Amino acid sequence: MADSDWQSSSGTLVIGLGRFGSAVASTLDRLGRETLAVEKDPGKIQQFTGRIPLVEADASNAEALEQLGARDFSAAVVSVGSSLEASVLITANLVDLGMPSIWAKATSREHGRILRRIGAHHVVYPEFDAGQRTAHLVSGRMLDYIEMDKQGFAIMKMRPPKEFQGFTLEESDIRARYGVNVLGILKPGMGFAYATADTRIDKEDIIIVSGDGALLEYFANRP
Repeated sequence: MADSDWQSSSGTLVIGLGRFGSAVASTLDRLGRETLAVEKDPGKIQQFTGRIPLVEADASNAEALEQLGARDFSAAVVSVGSSLEASVLITANLVDLGMPSIWAKATSREHGRILRRIGAHHVVYPEFDAGQRTAHLVSGRMLDYIEMDKQGFAIMKMRPPKEFQGFTLEESDIRARYGVNVLGILKPGMGFAYATADTRIDKEDIIIVSGDGALLEYFANRP
């Protein structure tokens, strides 16, 4: 793909096509978002050619970023994690270009602090987050768990404890008793439905619950 063939004023630049970067780029492309992946490894370029919009370039070189039109993008994801030096150089180059929104992958807290210090707007820790999420899932009846902020607010998907099966939310009074809120419910063969006071919880249902992480853990471990 020629550099001149790609022009965007609102798209996302995804730099690095490892597992994290390729997942980000593929998902953005599938969602219909303007996306351009940048990778310097010819082998990975060959692997993803025809699957996502991409260009072969070394983003640690500021001139290369200029040539591929990085200034025309509204966001960039730096998914290079194996080389701290390359990650820092690429992020610094994007900062110098005035990139409005920079998301950078970090492999450690120290790496993350450096990325923030040089100007990354958002730092993500894929391996740490995945490990934390897995710990929540293997320790109870949770089917999915997403921590929304560092203050502890989270959302989980789970099977309902026995004490609530066959009762409506009003009858169960879950919020008053456990400090968590049932947002919605998934019934077999049906789509998601927002929960109301009249929503009845059955054994086969899956419930979506939000609240403080510690309270969710306690609630999820009810028999």
